[in-house]
Amino acid sequence: MDAKARNCLLQHREALEKDIKTSYIMDRMINDGVLTVLEEEKVRNEPTQRQRAALLIKMILKKDNYSYISFYNALIHEGYKDLASLLHGGIPVISSSNGGKDSVGGITSYVRTVLCEGGVPQRPVVFVTRKKLVNAIQQNLFKLNGEPGWVIIYGMAGCGKSVLAAETVRDHSFLDGCFPGGVHWVSFGKQDKSGLLMKLQNLCARLDHDESFSQRLPLNIEEAKDRLRILMLRKHPRSLLILDDVWDPWVLKAFDNQCQILITTRDKSVTDSVMGPKYVVSVESGLGKEKGLEILSLFVNMKKADLPEQAHSIIKECKGSPLVVSLIGALLRDFPNRWDYYLRQLQNKQFKRIRKSSSYDYEALDEAMSISVEMLREDIKDYYTDLSILQKDVKVPTKVLCILWDMETEEVEDILQEFVNKSLLFCDRNGKSFCYYLHDLQVDFLIEKNRNQLQDLHKKLITQFQRYHQPHTLSPDQEDCMYWYSFLAYHMASANMHKELCALMFSLDWIKAKTELVGPAHLIHEFVEYRHILDEKDCGVCENFQEFLSLNGHLLGRQPFPNIVQLGLCEPETSEVYQQAKLQAKQEVDNGMLYLEWINKKNNKNLSRLVVRPHTDAVYHACFSEDGQRIASCGVDKTLQVFKAETGEKLLEIKAHEDEVLCCAFSADDRFIATCSVDKKVKIWNSMTGELVHTYDEHTEQVNCCHFTNNSHHLLLATASSDCFLKLWDLNQKECRNTMFGHTNSVNHCRFSPDDKLLASCSADGTLKLWDVKSANEKESINVKQFFLNSEEPQEDMEVIVKCCSWSADGARIMVAAKNKIFLFNIHASGLLAEIHTGHHSTIQYCDFSPQNHLAVVALSQCCVELWNMDSCLKVADCRGHLSWVHCVMFSPDGSSFLTSSDDQTIRLWETKKVCENSAIVLKQEIDVVFQENEVMVLAVDNTRHLQLINGKTGQIDYLTEAQVSCCCLSPHLQYIAFGGEDGTIEILELLNNRIFQSKIGHKKTVRHIQFTDDGKTLISSSDDSLIQVWNWQAEECVFLQAHRETVKDFRLLKNSRLLSWSFDGTVKVWSIITGRIEKDFVCHQDTVLSCDISPDATKFSSTSADKTAKIWSFELLSPLHELRGHKGCVRCSAFSMDSTLLATGDDNGEIRIWNVSNGELLHLCAPVLIEEGAATHGGWVTDLCFSPDSKMLVSAGGYLKWWNVDTGESSQTFYTNGTNLKKIHVSPDFKTYVTVDNLGSDEISSETDVDRQDKS
Repeated sequence: MDAKARNCLLQHREALEKDIKTSYIMDRMINDGVLTVLEEEKVRNEPTQRQRAALLIKMILKKDNYSYISFYNALIHEGYKDLASLLHGGIPVISSSNGGKDSVGGITSYVRTVLCEGGVPQRPVVFVTRKKLVNAIQQNLFKLNGEPGWVIIYGMAGCGKSVLAAETVRDHSFLDGCFPGGVHWVSFGKQDKSGLLMKLQNLCARLDHDESFSQRLPLNIEEAKDRLRILMLRKHPRSLLILDDVWDPWVLKAFDNQCQILITTRDKSVTDSVMGPKYVVSVESGLGKEKGLEILSLFVNMKKADLPEQAHSIIKECKGSPLVVSLIGALLRDFPNRWDYYLRQLQNKQFKRIRKSSSYDYEALDEAMSISVEMLREDIKDYYTDLSILQKDVKVPTKVLCILWDMETEEVEDILQEFVNKSLLFCDRNGKSFCYYLHDLQVDFLIEKNRNQLQDLHKKLITQFQRYHQPHTLSPDQEDCMYWYSFLAYHMASANMHKELCALMFSLDWIKAKTELVGPAHLIHEFVEYRHILDEKDCGVCENFQEFLSLNGHLLGRQPFPNIVQLGLCEPETSEVYQQAKLQAKQEVDNGMLYLEWINKKNNKNLSRLVVRPHTDAVYHACFSEDGQRIASCGVDKTLQVFKAETGEKLLEIKAHEDEVLCCAFSADDRFIATCSVDKKVKIWNSMTGELVHTYDEHTEQVNCCHFTNNSHHLLLATASSDCFLKLWDLNQKECRNTMFGHTNSVNHCRFSPDDKLLASCSADGTLKLWDVKSANEKESINVKQFFLNSEEPQEDMEVIVKCCSWSADGARIMVAAKNKIFLFNIHASGLLAEIHTGHHSTIQYCDFSPQNHLAVVALSQCCVELWNMDSCLKVADCRGHLSWVHCVMFSPDGSSFLTSSDDQTIRLWETKKVCENSAIVLKQEIDVVFQENEVMVLAVDNTRHLQLINGKTGQIDYLTEAQVSCCCLSPHLQYIAFGGEDGTIEILELLNNRIFQSKIGHKKTVRHIQFTDDGKTLISSSDDSLIQVWNWQAEECVFLQAHRETVKDFRLLKNSRLLSWSFDGTVKVWSIITGRIEKDFVCHQDTVLSCDISPDATKFSSTSADKTAKIWSFELLSPLHELRGHKGCVRCSAFSMDSTLLATGDDNGEIRIWNVSNGELLHLCAPVLIEEGAATHGGWVTDLCFSPDSKMLVSAGGYLKWWNVDTGESSQTFYTNGTNLKKIHVSPDFKTYVTVDNLGSDEISSETDVDRQDKS
């Protein structure tokens, strides 16, 4: 150390020892590399403050010039400016000639000296680089090119502007090349004129420290300005003046004297008062998450990966504000066990308790923000107070604030620009309009400061809104539309306007408008959020609307938008939703609108609690988080979706893989989600932020399953792949911990036992294996394939794929699914406890044990889900609702509910108790219907093998007989019923006494179609044996029509005892049912004839085929009149209009074409509207068609029922059934009542809404 520096330190030693506190000073010296941690520890061990200071000075005296400079700078920045002034005269001079040779911490001695002499603050104790911003500032300073000008670093309080300014000049080559005359730093803050004069005097004294220019200080601002100009020009040319924390424009006028100046400010308009080129660098309000975590890790001396979860929450809560992160980090360094405490204070807006780190100018966080507000003009302070009602992360259109303040757009933008200029508000320009938002900390500050006014402020906004708008009339093209739809309910609730909130939320108009714009999930969330308010009026009404949204969520909010009034008419009559829909339907029917009432809806219960459609394709897997609050799902669309379990509200959407995602799993602590894919990769994601944490790619084939251990203390992930291997992954390692060999075919599934000691795996090799997790060795192998063997089939020829397994809660039993059977094994005794045959032709896709009891849920490939009691081996319930294959089922952690995911793109949530109590009888799709006066009688077969006769209007059901029924029909006058069996038997039952009095075995195979003649005396049937039987059951005479080479598809009765039949052999034949002879034989198509229809004038018939054509025939000619081409799928159905002039055809692509019968010309294409995902609006095949009596309306069956305007080809209405795949629709002669059965076994009987008939249901 230079003698001069050493003597100065010795001279003032006593004053220094008396006053300084060493803690923060040592932090800065350690950061500068002049003090070691060991030396710091020795100082800290001294018993008193004075002794600690004495030891520190003793150490400095033994060190070099850099230690002196570091100590001097630490004194300045820790608030000991008076003591620093005592040491100023002893600062040693260090030459720049050694360049970077003598570098400490990457900073050369030259840079340290220049910055020290210029009063530039040292780096914070904890520091992370922000290279992009530093480079931007340097680039703008380069633009000055040695000429006078201004560079403005602009941003909100605590965003790190000062640190960035200091870091900009902490660069040897930059300083040497641009500012060889040095750097001079002046900190301002809020100043009056006397304070400014003092700052100028101090700066002049520093620049003229040898007093060669003047021996007295300037006496006023003008004199100081003039002296500063001369000093900068003559003594310090090519130097940079840094003005830190400038608040007022008049301050800058004192420096407007041809200098190069760098400014930090919260108000970018401060430079409006000065001349010269200006360049602005905007500093974002927050650090990135990783930078924020890096700062905390440095403060608490931990690895970033080892930081507790609270660290992530702190960064998220303060949006990465450098000030807040540093304040809390400094506090945690002294109190390392207070993570929860400081996070709680941040969440509870207790800013005063997050007190200063000694290097910051304000005592607490709230003071830093309030000082900015106080600087606003008095006439606009109230407008800033109004912003207290804004929510976090919400960008508000200018139009909203125009309504609030009742001002023109330009006036509002002028006011808001003042807030933006002072970093009190942020602006985002989207096209031509502006949107404004607050930083989270500013929102918290305003709420805390104006808490007593909040209710009135919200009420003011609602009152103003009501002056300008009606809620349901908001148009999507209005600038503020989205804001009101998203936050109107929030403002009403916050304003305590309960009556208005209920009126809004219980409005079908509002629900229609909002769901079309933002979808149903947000509305469901609001019903949950404000349930306590809505229940005050009527908890039943609240339940009506919430259930309506939850169960129709997969339809609402997706184009083409369903008619919400029609959906409402399908609700129970006691529902408020139904009552409102009924009123609206009455009004619209008068204007020609078509609406349908669901007559027998009382007999059809929907057991789902929530239906969501988060994906655009099949959903392969879904699972609950461990706390049951969230659901993760994945599938064909390659995404991972995370949403709220209660409302379906989307939380995350991640493009997770390059191919289909097959499985996902939450970790036991809910911090992570694992995904695996056909792309052979396994990925780990942060479950809250969606950030990718790890990617593992050691599998060589697709990865079918992933599962975490149940204990969060040491997380392991197991993965199962088609490469025949299982792998165990430790999330703290980059590579696989263990690979488990043993399976000889694809491994489909794996599950850890409840105690994590064992891992079970299922494979296409027909085995279930148990592995010891600790050693990764195979412990046991169970050959499931052996339970399917019989003496007739060799073992090597049978393929048994073990699909999945699930452990009981106690870990003593394991359930295994293969083909259509469930096996239950005792783990300890290695024995088979039970074998359950589900009785279905479809395979079991998935199974899961309830975590609380003996129930198991099983997914089947034929759209069905079943609940089984694993103790009694009895089926408890059927859960029908999905429209396609169900891939996954899973119980919630408490077992109170379970979810199912399907090919139909939906995920359904079911309440376990409700499902168990309401297992419904369902119908098969083979029904017959008779319309008689005001009666609708439906004959159907249920899943318990009973024939049911259902009164469609009253819902009364008569159970007739039990039999293996494949088809059935009613006689015209409802005296008899006939039914065919799977064994070829036909039986006739007299309804009056419910007895079988005629039976005949006329077919060798399953009877497919059966029909009485108009007089009821003859019964005609066809079967899989290609035979048609004509049975005069009263005379006991029988005629067989046998000429088709393949199975008869169907037949129709003609006049004069004739019959038309069509077959898989491509022919259509006309028979005499008296003689059994063929009268006409038409070779219609080279492929299967799928349908025929007969024109009402009985002169023509149509045929449609799998060859994608339809044809119109005359009964008199053996060649077609017209061949109708254009369909791109199998033409499955056709229908003539009642006047025989039109023919409608429908195909497997959901397309309907209307043709002119006389010339074969295409008149209309009733094409399905294709939405972005490619799903047709008709929901699949068009399976049946029927014209109205006046030929102006057409009804079609397919995925659901649709009505079409024949003149325009446009859809008039859609009726969504519970299920889909409607095979046939039965229509009353007046075209007002419609009957069908969906693939879930629900019979839907609907009728046109009639305003004069109130009794319809």
